[in-house]
Amino acid sequence: MFLEDFKNRVLPTKNKLYRFAFRIVGDTDEAEDIVQEVFLKIWNKRNEMHLYRNMEAWCMRLTKNLSLDKVKSKSFKTSRDKQEVDLPVNGYSPYQQTEWNDVLQNINDFINELPEKQNHIIQLRDVEGYSYQEIADILEVDLNQVKVNLFRARKTIKDKLQKTESYGL
Repeated sequence: MFLEDFKNRVLPTKNKLYRFAFRIVGDTDEAEDIVQEVFLKIWNKRNEMHLYRNMEAWCMRLTKNLSLDKVKSKSFKTSRDKQEVDLPVNGYSPYQQTEWNDVLQNINDFINELPEKQNHIIQLRDVEGYSYQEIADILEVDLNQVKVNLFRARKTIKDKLQKTESYGL
């Protein structure tokens, strides 16, 4: 019974957990290790799985905590590689592709420059598609804080993007 619950309720979150961990630690190997550690922690608490009404939120919370612990540890070196964004080739000239890649890279850089809470919230909402309440549960913050931080994050990114476009950078 526990294995079936684990397969149905936990394993489907694997990709979201990885993307969230990667957004925080910025390293593919570390993100994979964190997801494995989350799965081990959940498996070790499999007797308590029935207590959690939103298993995905619990998994994301564990991922957040382990990722932040990894970033804060002395052995972890902050070396975030730039993420490559692949756009479909169909219909885009090489100039358009380069321009879009630059815009997406700027947006990614702007997200990385946000304060930690705003970074996590915009990742969970705009990239992962979680609801406001789910984000509040995952990050253990008030629903209004989620809304305010998301608004501020989006405004900051929009302002920075408009500023770079007006300067032609």
